[in-house]
Amino acid sequence: MITFDKVSKQYNLTPVLKDVEFSIKPGEFVSLVGSSGAGKSTLIKLLIREENVSNGKILLGETDITRIPQQELPFLRRRIGTIFQDFKLLSDRTVFENVAFALEAAGSPEEIIYQDVPRVLKIVGLSDKMERFPVELSGGEKQRVAAARALIHRPDIIAADEPTGNLDPLNTWEIIRLLIKINEIGTTVILATHDKEIINALKQRVITLKDGKVIRDEEKGRYIM
Repeated sequence: MITFDKVSKQYNLTPVLKDVEFSIKPGEFVSLVGSSGAGKSTLIKLLIREENVSNGKILLGETDITRIPQQELPFLRRRIGTIFQDFKLLSDRTVFENVAFALEAAGSPEEIIYQDVPRVLKIVGLSDKMERFPVELSGGEKQRVAAARALIHRPDIIAADEPTGNLDPLNTWEIIRLLIKINEIGTTVILATHDKEIINALKQRVITLKDGKVIRDEEKGRYIM
């Protein structure tokens, strides 16, 4: 499904990623690990075309997403739902409205919005919080709203960039269990994290980055630096 082919990225001539190569199959759960600055978040940004590669290509199926025209990027981002560390919720909108906003932006009809939003909020366990505002939610609940928003377009891929970075241990495991659940329904999950405990408990594939290079790629890997 996803192939990084000799991908490099530089910022102001400073290399951040260097000839990165790996492939991810449909339905895999893959963790990207490494210390801060290793290049994990940059990989996610390149995948959703928030940033452009300096060299190399990224294939989604047979499509080289590095060459997709700007006007087609919204369609790409509906195939890849993204969960960020800082939630990125709209403070003046309810839980329902935050998730519905993604559909409204895509021009979905009202009947689809009122059908799909409750369905996705049920998946993430927030059916009883639809009318709450972000300020009324815990950190874990905010991240589940972010997960619902990422799921609303029924994406092929969920890319989670340090989704537990601002959470306490209890809420951290709630989000990890949710990602496992999302993966079990067939969605490919890419988790970028530096949390050793999570990685070692998951026992899934681990791609380790150091100084912008892939130094290890293991099935049922562990956090080894």
